[in-house]
Amino acid sequence: MRLSTITNIAYVVTLVLTSVSATAFILAAQSASEERLAVQNHLELDGLAEDLALGAEVRTDEARLYVMRGDEQHLARFFVEEDHERNLEAAISNLDEDGVASNERAMFEKIRADAEALDKIERGAVTAFREGRNDDARAVLFGDEHYRVHTDLLQSVKDVRVAVSSRSQATVDAAKARSDLYSTVARVMLSLTALMFIAVLYFVLSRRVALPLIKMSDTVRRLARQEYDVEVPVESRRDEIGEMNQAIQIFRDNGLERERLDAERRKDQRVKDLILQMMHRVQACQNEEELSAAASLFMPQIFPDLPGQLAILGESGTILRVSGHWGATDSVVSSLAIDDCWALRRGRSHVSKPGEDMLCTHLGRSEANQLCIPLTALGEIVGLLTFEIPSGEVSKFEERIYLELLSENVGLAVANLQLRHRLVGLAKRDALTGLLNRRSLDEALNRLAAAPGISVACLMIDIDYFKRFNDQHGHDAGDAVMQYVGKIFVEVIRDSGEVYRFGGEEFTVLLPEADLRAATVMAERLRVAVQDAPLSHRGRLLEPISISLGVATAPVGGVVSTVLERADAALLVAKSSGRNRWTSSEVENLLS
Repeated sequence: MRLSTITNIAYVVTLVLTSVSATAFILAAQSASEERLAVQNHLELDGLAEDLALGAEVRTDEARLYVMRGDEQHLARFFVEEDHERNLEAAISNLDEDGVASNERAMFEKIRADAEALDKIERGAVTAFREGRNDDARAVLFGDEHYRVHTDLLQSVKDVRVAVSSRSQATVDAAKARSDLYSTVARVMLSLTALMFIAVLYFVLSRRVALPLIKMSDTVRRLARQEYDVEVPVESRRDEIGEMNQAIQIFRDNGLERERLDAERRKDQRVKDLILQMMHRVQACQNEEELSAAASLFMPQIFPDLPGQLAILGESGTILRVSGHWGATDSVVSSLAIDDCWALRRGRSHVSKPGEDMLCTHLGRSEANQLCIPLTALGEIVGLLTFEIPSGEVSKFEERIYLELLSENVGLAVANLQLRHRLVGLAKRDALTGLLNRRSLDEALNRLAAAPGISVACLMIDIDYFKRFNDQHGHDAGDAVMQYVGKIFVEVIRDSGEVYRFGGEEFTVLLPEADLRAATVMAERLRVAVQDAPLSHRGRLLEPISISLGVATAPVGGVVSTVLERADAALLVAKSSGRNRWTSSEVENLLS
């Protein structure tokens, strides 16, 4: 065959192979574009559904706060959120037919119908509240119908997000499969073209076609192995080689975008898992120390670039104690007052930006941007979370969804712990005197009985002629006497033992590690302290009061279970011997 014929045949074959390769690359690029559009469509629809759910939550909260507090600001925010919801509903009406399936459109229409029904209920409640029918308004907003409509709305949002996610995933998988197929076809065609160039047309196409194709072939192979960091050669030619180069570049960019989205998804999932773990841990904590330890452990893992601290409101209701901190920060303090923090004043999160916004005084001279989030439960402030935000990421945390979620759960955990502490105090202490009650006394005696090798002394105390005092001055004065005597006992005993209210006007004192001599000395000190203490009620000085005491001991190895009975028997002897004295349960003292 003539060289020209061979050249022409090779040229035709080469042209065909090159055209097929270019077409495959273009199809691969189109498939990748379809994949990206599917992802974008999924994100838009998912965001629309999420905005509807969040808007419904916020609008419901504002309506409830309005009917509970009567604050017009909540009503204003309710109507603002209502306008925002109407814009979202308008967006549902304008959804592109090509980007939304018929079943998804039906789901969005159901969401809009549920939102309108929920809005109608809430507007009716607001109208009722304005007309003075407060109970009716609260009954509507917290009633079964409102709960059902609200639940239907959230379930509809969840269903449409699941449907959109399923359809988008199927579209992405199909587009990816097509892209992989076209890439494989293009690589095969390029390989054949390269062989043709080398074997037949080297002297014609070596510099024009062969070298660029060889480079592209290597790039395609690496892209097929998902090595998206490969650099695609820059080709400005306006022929098939240039188009293939653009297709490869698009394919590479799409691959990098997929890897970035996957990495963000994995990171977001890890953060969600850590948040869930932390929420489980803080709800299971039994004291504030455990809760602070859980926060200090998980916060650096969830937000590694945000050092911060946790402060819990004390019983005074004005001072917060910093119980935990994490990361390297210069603004750690031991305690702060409510007025020191703008977030606590405003009842909402606050970002302290030096030179741009008001700075919280508890931050000292720190130049970093600080985010303060109040911890609340049932509308009451129980603590504060403070984070130090890098200067370049302040705007990133304006939504602060995860931080707000954590703050709500930590606030509920703190409130639960404080409520548990108060309930335990009510169960173990006497409501009138604040002393430990009879139940606590029984538990203490059981513990001492179960711990061999410990001696204990018991004092049974009775206020002399207390009934006569009540009859003369009234029960209010009697209660004041009980409280005053209880304070005297606590001041005298201090760390030597515990004071209990046994019942009525009787008190009990347990003195661990005390022998008979120490117990009688303490009894005399108590007797003298009460006798010498001035007592007044409603500005009038009352007559002195006195006490009678019975003393009993359980030495090391002795019987603890009868010490209370023996002390009570000694008390009866003291009362029958003239009162205002102490008597020991020892036999010689009882007979004397």
